[in-house]
Amino acid sequence: MLFSHSVFFSVVVPVYNRPGEVNELLASLAKQTYQDFEVIIIEDGSTHTSKSVVDRWKEKLEIQYISKENSGPGPSRNVGFANMKGHYAVVFDSDCEIPPHYLAHVKEKLNEKPFDAWGGPDRADQHFSVLQKAMAYTMAAFLTTGGIRGGKKHIGKFQPRSFNMGLSKKVIEATQGFAFTRFAEDIELSIRMEKSNFNVVLLENAFVYHKRRTTLSQFFKQVFNFGRGRVLVGKKHPGEIKLTHWIPAFFNLGCLLWLLSALVWPLLFYVGASLLSIYFLAIGIGAAITYSSVQVGLLAIPSAFIQLTGYGFGFLKERFK
Repeated sequence: MLFSHSVFFSVVVPVYNRPGEVNELLASLAKQTYQDFEVIIIEDGSTHTSKSVVDRWKEKLEIQYISKENSGPGPSRNVGFANMKGHYAVVFDSDCEIPPHYLAHVKEKLNEKPFDAWGGPDRADQHFSVLQKAMAYTMAAFLTTGGIRGGKKHIGKFQPRSFNMGLSKKVIEATQGFAFTRFAEDIELSIRMEKSNFNVVLLENAFVYHKRRTTLSQFFKQVFNFGRGRVLVGKKHPGEIKLTHWIPAFFNLGCLLWLLSALVWPLLFYVGASLLSIYFLAIGIGAAITYSSVQVGLLAIPSAFIQLTGYGFGFLKERFK
């Protein structure tokens, strides 16, 4: 891949039928305190395109707009890499909003001690809906994910995710970018970066505001695909499916056995009900405290249940199909 060096960062964003989200993302990028960057929007075969939105921001941002046939977010990001001008690619999802300090903070950390790639956490901004805040909490909570999605404390080695990931040109040239079209394409790339001994860091203060889905049914579909993706990663990289990745599947199987126990062993059913109540109550209390909202706490309970069952079903389907 060939690059020119006219900017320091190239922000790469694939999009599919989400012009409203792109407008909010670009609005947040226009407020960055560090301005030496370009934005590359890759339209991945959308029928409802973002071109008019991008055109409105061209006076305030240096933007490349690339339209292509639909192939998935992985290949679309690779198209962005092939057209970038910067030293580093910064990958965001279209449903993110970026705090004003983000690029300045990354640049400061690179000046202190250079690294090859990075990732950071995601959060819910105050203007997000209560459901989006609840989903953001359960996706990052230790009780549901072990804190593996960019938090300070997490299980296992940190692996950047594509909603908030940065890569140097050296990493892109060595790995050739994303290998999967979709479903855990970011995890698969993170594993190859680790195997190539690149210096990949977690920047706790380089966070993004991540809106996620707007309904619980959409959230189920998203986490279902996350479960499928983990199995696909395990097939390509044996040993990358850990016991922790089986936990949602075990949760589903445990719930099935718990329901069946009502027919043959009522006492076990009541014990299981008590344990589940305590578990989900702890999640709800944690979410309510985090966002100072009883509503968020209440919605975190069904969000956590859907997250666990959705991921578990996706994992089991892909594992045994």
